[in-house]
Amino acid sequence: MCFRISFGILLSVIVIAQAYWRIEQRPLNVFRISEKAKVALCRMTDSNRLKTLLRPLLVPRVVGTEQHKKVALYIQETMKRLGFTVEIDRFNERTPHGEKPFRNIIATYDINAPRRLVLACHYESKIFPGAEFIGATDSAVPCAMLLDIATTFAPLLRTHTNKEVTLQMLFLDGEEAFGQWTDTDSLYGARHLAKLWSEKWYSHSGGSSFSINNEIDRIDVLVLLDLLGASNPQIHNMYGLLANNLFEELTSIESKLKNLGCLHQLPQMFFSGLSFSAVEDDHVPFLGRGVPVLHLIPTPFPRVWHTLKDTEAALDYPTIDNLVIITLHVAE
Repeated sequence: MCFRISFGILLSVIVIAQAYWRIEQRPLNVFRISEKAKVALCRMTDSNRLKTLLRPLLVPRVVGTEQHKKVALYIQETMKRLGFTVEIDRFNERTPHGEKPFRNIIATYDINAPRRLVLACHYESKIFPGAEFIGATDSAVPCAMLLDIATTFAPLLRTHTNKEVTLQMLFLDGEEAFGQWTDTDSLYGARHLAKLWSEKWYSHSGGSSFSINNEIDRIDVLVLLDLLGASNPQIHNMYGLLANNLFEELTSIESKLKNLGCLHQLPQMFFSGLSFSAVEDDHVPFLGRGVPVLHLIPTPFPRVWHTLKDTEAALDYPTIDNLVIITLHVAE
C-alpha cells in the first residue's frame, strides 16, 4: 500500500457521481444486535484458534514461489472445509520482474444470494531480494482474522434465514509492488477482479426497486483489513470511502464492547473524526467503481512496515483479539 496526503478528497470527487445511484437506491443500513447477543458473539472467539490459523501464513509468500502456492492452497482448503464455495480468479500479468501468475481466492457462503458483505485481505508478501520477508502484519494477520471470523460464523450461516445477503471473503493476490509503487505495479489482484466483476453481467431485482446490473453491484460494502496485528493501532475514518455511517458505528461498537467486558483494556483503536488523507490499497479499484468501503488500516503504519522485523515478534495478541471481536460485530 502507499500513503497519499489528501488523496481521499480527489478520489471522492472521481467516484461520487458514479456511486450516487447506488447509495440512493440501497442505503447502508446499520442493524444493532442486543447486548446478550453481543456477549454471546464475544464468547465464540478463541485466541488460540487464531494463532493456529495464523501459523501456516507466517512464511514468505512471494508471488510465483512454492510457499505462495502452499499458502493459497491452505486458504482454499480451510474455507472449503467451513462450507464456503471457493472460486479462483487466475491470471498472468507482466511485472518489473517478468510475467507472473496470480490467483485471487473468492470464498462465498451462499452463492445464490444476490448481495454480499465482503471482507478482504491480501495474502502474498512483498519481495525482498536476498532476504526473507514474513509480513506478519502485512498481511498474514488480516488473512488469519478472516479465517477465524469464517470459523466463528460457519455454524451461524448454516441456519441463516436471510437469503438476500451472504458473507463473502476475498483473499487478494499481488497487492505489493515488485519495484517502485505505480498504478501498474501494485494492486494486481484487486485491479483484475474489480474490472472482471464490473464487466460480468448479473441481473436481480429481488422484488425491490434496486437493480443489480453486474457482479460488482452485488457488494453491499467492502471491508478491507491491512497492516493489523501490532500494538496500539489508530484506525481513522478516511474521507471519500462512501461508508461513513458504518465507520461511525465502529467507534460505538468498540466502546460498548469494552463496557460489556468483551475486550482487553487497551487504548482506543477506532477514531470517527474524518481524516482527509488516504491510503492506496486493494480497495481503490472497487471504490472507483462505486463500492462503499470500510478500510481497517492503522495510520500511522506499524513501525515494522516493510522491514524484516515484520515477524510474529511484532504482534500483540490482545490487540488482535480485540480487532477480531469488533470485526465480528461489524459482520453480524
